[in-house]
Amino acid sequence: MEVKVDSGWAKAEAGDWLTGRAQPAAFTGKVTVKSLRGFIVPDRAFVRAVTSDGEIYCSASDAPFLTRLDALPDEPLNLVSEKLLIAPLSARAGAKAVKLIPFSLQRATPVTEFMGGWAMAATKSRVARVALEDGGTLTVRPESVVAWIGRAPTGFCPKLSIWDVVLPRAPRNLAFTFHGPATVWFEGGSVPLTRRQKARMMVA
Repeated sequence: MEVKVDSGWAKAEAGDWLTGRAQPAAFTGKVTVKSLRGFIVPDRAFVRAVTSDGEIYCSASDAPFLTRLDALPDEPLNLVSEKLLIAPLSARAGAKAVKLIPFSLQRATPVTEFMGGWAMAATKSRVARVALEDGGTLTVRPESVVAWIGRAPTGFCPKLSIWDVVLPRAPRNLAFTFHGPATVWFEGGSVPLTRRQKARMMVA
């Protein structure tokens, strides 16, 4: 299954697709949109299963840059779920919540896994790609991470303040550190959403 990309839009033919929450923006024919089912589905709040008998048009008004990411047949492509625009539904291999803080879901990032297919990411800026050799490291701000192939990143905090220790909150300067061999895609930095903004988005 393929899509055509033109002027920030992805046009897909009839079929079964995995899309972002606000997709498709337009379509011909009949479309059915459903949430993913299951007991534990970390990416459920951010993606939808779409079945169409006509063409669908996908684009995100707040994320106009589209990047196609190809998954390997034997190693998952891990895409930050809220940055998914569209992918073949059959390519989804699972999902997980990647933790910045070990054993805590605080500041965890929902990630969708793809195997042997492809996924289209929608981002606020152009995407950079870095290939890490064995033993190499790359540290990326959490809101800038788009996708990766390789081991899951670890949380990194360059400096802790006394307030980070005293108050029941996650340190504000946490980051993801990737360890090679790996391939990492990331976009430009931005002000991250507050916890209240994320909560409103998940119930909308």
